[in-house]
Amino acid sequence: MTVIIVFMMALGFPLEAANAAAPATLQVGSTGVDVPDLQYRLKTLGYFSTDVTEYFGTKTLNSLTRFQKEYGLKPDGIAGEQTWKTLKQVSVNEHELNLLARIIYAEARGESFKGQVAVGAVVMNRVAADGFPDTVRGVIEQPRAFTAVDDGQYQLKPDQSAYQAAIEAVRGNDPTNGAIYYFNPDTATSKWIWSRKQVGKIGHHIFAV
Repeated sequence: MTVIIVFMMALGFPLEAANAAAPATLQVGSTGVDVPDLQYRLKTLGYFSTDVTEYFGTKTLNSLTRFQKEYGLKPDGIAGEQTWKTLKQVSVNEHELNLLARIIYAEARGESFKGQVAVGAVVMNRVAADGFPDTVRGVIEQPRAFTAVDDGQYQLKPDQSAYQAAIEAVRGNDPTNGAIYYFNPDTATSKWIWSRKQVGKIGHHIFAV
């Protein structure tokens, strides 16, 4: 638990301002609000391990280059348009991580840690899938997508387990095998959701595609 708390404290950098416009092209020596956004995203993926700052130095360069190599991008250490596009598809900023933790806590706080990660994975799978919004917030707050948003539980404050589950989901831990839906068979009344191909069951939730 101490490790989780320290990790979240290290991530606790106000980055919402970086979302207002398209991010700038960044390289060694760059400064400004887009730099901590870049570092935060790399940190959630496990590439950047030091404190988030507003300066692009050698640690950011090394972290970014590793990310580019592992995601099939040109490993030039420059955060340009394609790097930003890929990074935003597979990572989250601070605000998005908070939203992901909130929906995990609201929908799965009574589930095992694996079950919590699974709910987060469904959100991330939807972000990457056709037919859904392409942002974490868009997926979560899509009308009638999640019961907890409709009934207000989404406003509850998430615990550390939900945050850690969110981080695991962002890093690609997907115990659902690619599911984009889930439901509780004891309470689900929709014939449509029962018609989806089921890929597994974790705790009280059945996961489907």
